[in-house]
Parts: sequence; C-alpha cells; structure tokens
Amino acid sequence: MNETTSIHFVTGKLAEPALREIVQHLASKHRFDYTIDVLPITVAALMTPKWLLRHMRIPERCDRVILPGYLQSGLDDIRSAIDREVTIDCGPKDVRDLPLLFGSQRFRGEDYGSYSIEIIAEINYAPRLSLSDLVYQSKQLIAEGANRIDLGCEPGRKWDEIACAVKELRDLEVELSVDTFDPWEVEQATRAGAGLVLSVNESNMQYAPDWGAEVVVVPELGPNYLASLSRVVDFLIAKNVPFRLDPILEPIGCGFSQAVGRYLETRKEFPDAAMMMGIGNVTELTDADSAPINMLLLGICEELQIQSVLTTQVISWARSSVRECDIARRLANYAVRHRVPPKHLDDRLIMLRDPRATPYSRESIEQLAISLKDNNYRILLSDSEIHLLSAGVHLHGTDPYQIMEDLMQLPESRNVDVSHSFYLGFELAKAATALSLGKRYEQDEPLRWGMLSRNESHHRLKRSKRSAQEPREGS
Repeated sequence: MNETTSIHFVTGKLAEPALREIVQHLASKHRFDYTIDVLPITVAALMTPKWLLRHMRIPERCDRVILPGYLQSGLDDIRSAIDREVTIDCGPKDVRDLPLLFGSQRFRGEDYGSYSIEIIAEINYAPRLSLSDLVYQSKQLIAEGANRIDLGCEPGRKWDEIACAVKELRDLEVELSVDTFDPWEVEQATRAGAGLVLSVNESNMQYAPDWGAEVVVVPELGPNYLASLSRVVDFLIAKNVPFRLDPILEPIGCGFSQAVGRYLETRKEFPDAAMMMGIGNVTELTDADSAPINMLLLGICEELQIQSVLTTQVISWARSSVRECDIARRLANYAVRHRVPPKHLDDRLIMLRDPRATPYSRESIEQLAISLKDNNYRILLSDSEIHLLSAGVHLHGTDPYQIMEDLMQLPESRNVDVSHSFYLGFELAKAATALSLGKRYEQDEPLRWGMLSRNESHHRLKRSKRSAQEPREGS
C-alpha cells in the first residue's frame, strides 16, 4: 500500500480500544497513515446514516473512510451525501475482522461452488418405512444436497412393495439406486425406474445384463482383489452393462489404510473407469465428528477422480453428513482445479472452533472499563477469562455463576431486573462456551457453528433502540 495513503476510521466508544490496537498493527504492516473518529455513541450498531452524517468529521487529508459494518445498508446514501473525492467503505461488523479488508482473505474465484462428485444418500432399512416416510426422507436428503437416493434393503427380508416405492419416488423425479444382492428385488426396482444397483460381484454378475441399469462393482477382498474386479469388469463390458468400481472402504482398525491403497491401485489399473466410494464405514464407525472426516475423504475422491460417494447419516455425530459432503465436494473441486489448499474459501465446515477466534487483549478491556460512564453491561472475552463491564464494574473469571453472584453483591445490581438477569445469564453461558472451545464471542451475536449456525434476536440492541428513535450523544 502507498505510504501517502491516509485512512479515516469511524467507530463508537465501545470498540475504540480494540480498534486502536488493531489499526496500529495494520498501519505498521501496510504502511498507511490513519485517523480515528470516535463518535459520541457507545454501540456502533445503533448508528444511522442520518446521525452519522451529523457527527462524522472527515479530515482534510483523507483518501479513504472506513465505517462500522452495521451501516452497510445505508452506504449508498452516505456516499451520495458526502461531496468529496474520497473512497467510503464499510468494514466488518466485528472490529476484530478488520484485517480481512487488508488482504488476509484468500481470493476466491467466481467459479467456486461447482462440483464433480455425485452424493448418493442411503436410507437404511427402507422396507421398514411407510411410503410417506420414504418420500419425506428422500425430499429432505435431496434438499440437503443429495443427487441420488439409495434404498437400503434388508438382508433376509424380501421387500414385496419395492416396485411401488420406486415408482412413487421416480414419479417425483428422484434419482434412485437400490442396495441389495437379491436378484428379484433388483429386477423389481430397476423395472420401476431405479437407475443404479449396489452391488455386483462374481456371485451375481450374471443377472446384471437383464436389469438395464448401471451397477456398482465390488471385489472379493484379499490379495487378489484386482483380479476379482477385472473378471467382473470384463464380463460387464462384454455384455454392454455400464458400471462404476468401489474397492470398499473399511473402518479404521479393520484395514482402513489398505482400503485407501486399493482405491489408488484401482484407479491406476482402471484409469478411465467410473468409481464410487462408500464412506459410511468411516464416518458412522468412528467416535469423531463427521465433517472433517467427510472433507478428507471427499478430497481423496476429487484427486482420484472418484465421481460418486455413498453416505449415510444414522449415528448422531454423522446426522448432517449429506450437507457436509455437499460443502466438502465444492471445496475439494475448487482446490484441485486451482491447485490451492482448501483454506479461506468457505468456512461452513468449521463448526466446533471458529475461522478467526480473536480475543480482546486485556489492555483494551481495561481501557474500556475505565472509560465507561453508563450502567449498561458489556460482556467480552480475553484469551482466558470472561469480563463483565459497566460503569465502575469490572468482574472477570471463568465461571458465569460466580460472576453473577459477585454482580448481585454490588450496589449497582439493584437496577438489574429479572429479564435482564436472564439476559446476562444467557450471554455469560454463551461466553463460557466460547471460552472453553476457543471460539469468538461477541455480545448479542450468535456463536458461529459453521453450517449449523442459527440466528438470534439482538435483545440488548432492541432494548437500546426502544429508548430512542435515534442515538443520543453520550448514549
């Protein structure tokens, strides 16, 4: 950045200490001059464009103005009202994200979001479900990102109504596969419209030419698995039966690493063949959250050009696997095509931790505590403690119960009513969760859980806005 560039930052009282600390670091790193305009308001979220224009003072020497992120919706009005040749932008809502404006975010091309891997979502024990339940689950899985629904049959129990179920789903334009080794069930399903059969090996390959469907070929496991695959492949090619290969992914502890090796060897032996990977043996049978496992497996599939995955979401820690695979396949596709790591592209799979967990420094919190003149409570996190601040009050610790108990012993607590106590308890509990997991906490904002995040009402801001139509000086 040019040394003569001058940037004017606008903020409220609450964010001032943190902003000064961050801007000082950025100015040193990127070599720009700066000024900071602290407006007479505590919470920047309460600023309106009209109020801002009455109070903001842009220095004579200024190339760029960066406003609080909450003003984004009124940015065009602000720009049109300022009769000067100066660039005016909104920063992030959270001041700790300000470095993202200065190049720390990886560039993501407009082609992000494409994918090459088909997601096949299995409905386990499909014969046990009513037709309405099958339809409901199929629609739900497709909405979550599945391209095809796999009807998992039950060994030893013939599904007499399989043709009716397949026809009902095909009438809804649902792409289907059927998961059974029973030739009768397969025949009924494929006649009704199922387009893929899981699975075929040397024991049932002779039926495949009669089904008129694509089949998934699995080997007889052992040292001669490639020979097993080759015999089935040669038969299917001779009979003009389309197929995809699945060397079978086994659970950790039961040959997982050897199984990964089989996929590598199979791709080398059959460089142009379609392939599938059944990933449920790892996600469902490992005591770990499924999202990072799915990301890793989809990355392997993308690099090996394995064009489909079969997933389930039965066990509780894998119940969002289809959504996870949908995100993972897009990340992996972009990473492989552009030869870049899948980092800073899409943070929806970062659920337990946070993409950027930047705590406030103790120094900035202490400065804020000294400067506060009103009785509104603020909750902030440093790297090791929760801080509760108000005029003349600075309580900190790791136990929300103890912080509330200490607060209720103070004379200032006489103004804390029941609803406010509940609000503080709710926010302190969120802060404690964030502290335990190293997540980012911002008062009155929901914790980030990646694709599982939920919005929350801004209760503190609602109370503040009820007190006045426009921000008052010193509020």
